[in-house]
Amino acid sequence: MLSHPTDEHALSVDQALRRLKESHKRFLQGTGHFSKIKKEIFADLAKGQRPYATILTCSDSRVPPELIFDAGLGELFVIRVAGNVLSPEVSGSMQYANAHLKTPLFVVLGHEGCGAVHAALETRLHGVQQLSLIQALVDGILPALDSLDPQLPMRELLSKAVEANVRWTMHRILESVEDKARLAEGRVKLFGAIYEIESGKVRFLDEG
Repeated sequence: MLSHPTDEHALSVDQALRRLKESHKRFLQGTGHFSKIKKEIFADLAKGQRPYATILTCSDSRVPPELIFDAGLGELFVIRVAGNVLSPEVSGSMQYANAHLKTPLFVVLGHEGCGAVHAALETRLHGVQQLSLIQALVDGILPALDSLDPQLPMRELLSKAVEANVRWTMHRILESVEDKARLAEGRVKLFGAIYEIESGKVRFLDEG
């Protein structure tokens, strides 16, 4: 799924991560550049896209990656699905981002209070069954919850479950032999992160 960028204009992994973090700081400080867009920008975008990072995140309306990372049009390749669950379609989108768009940085971005993760906890703890297609999403999250202590207070349990789900998605991405080999080259990296809705902050997990 993951390959390293060869385009001479592509950023390195470290440059892409630094850019993502600096942009997020502008978002927190309210000094972002996301404002009125000039018409010439659209003309340039029509020629093609060159995003510097790929973000797999939840569909939650409170978690807009382009705003969180103060990104302009064409800067991020964003894949959104409830619970940031990996599926063949999501995997194919990530493969496209690497093979054709040459993004060096991949981020799985979960968020505090995720409804999909909460639904998975309800299924694991109380056997609650969701509507059929929602249950399919939940089933993709359940393996991430196996090591969690069900005796924890719900707020703490949900927080740990959100992080565990991000790590589970990363684990599944890294399962392929192809991905392991390409990540070992060091020019493409995968990170996990958690967005805190109450504060607006992004917390990166175990960088590298």
